[in-house]
Amino acid sequence: MHYLGYEVEDWKPISPVAGIGWLSCFFLFLIYAATDRTEFLFLDYVNLIIHEGGHMFFSWMGHTIMILGGTLGELLVPMLCGLYFFWKREVAATGFCGFWFFENFLYIGVYMADARAQALPLVGGDEHDWATLFGQWDWLLHDRQIGSATRALGWLGMFAVMFWLAFRTWRSRMDDQPQPHYLA
Repeated sequence: MHYLGYEVEDWKPISPVAGIGWLSCFFLFLIYAATDRTEFLFLDYVNLIIHEGGHMFFSWMGHTIMILGGTLGELLVPMLCGLYFFWKREVAATGFCGFWFFENFLYIGVYMADARAQALPLVGGDEHDWATLFGQWDWLLHDRQIGSATRALGWLGMFAVMFWLAFRTWRSRMDDQPQPHYLA
């Protein structure tokens, strides 16, 4: 397949069983996320470890980037994994990484919205990342709006990934169908 003058490999096929299985898992996760009242989902334990590692990884770049590094780490890890699987044209793995990327926005939004209240328990110290950042940028009074918009972006992204995965599953099924002799 050619795209913008470059040879691009087509996506590897995904079986209907695998596609429907992943879509079912994602759908069940969305129900869990929508009904959970703690706003800290089981996947956020993994994201928290990556978040704290992001602070260390970006610490050499100065205080502001170090504070932002936790969130950057949470987003870069699934994005880089997703880019690898995108390059390999692996449908299910790319879909999982995309879903994981956007799931991060749910708790990032919660953390942002907590900047003024600072009611959430902190793990890596006594500095609230988003209170510090929003304070520096003079956005502290907008913490709840920014947090809500971030959460909405997460929900929209997860639904978009599910739509893409459903399309790729359907497309794989259509590509497997024998073509009538007059179209071959």
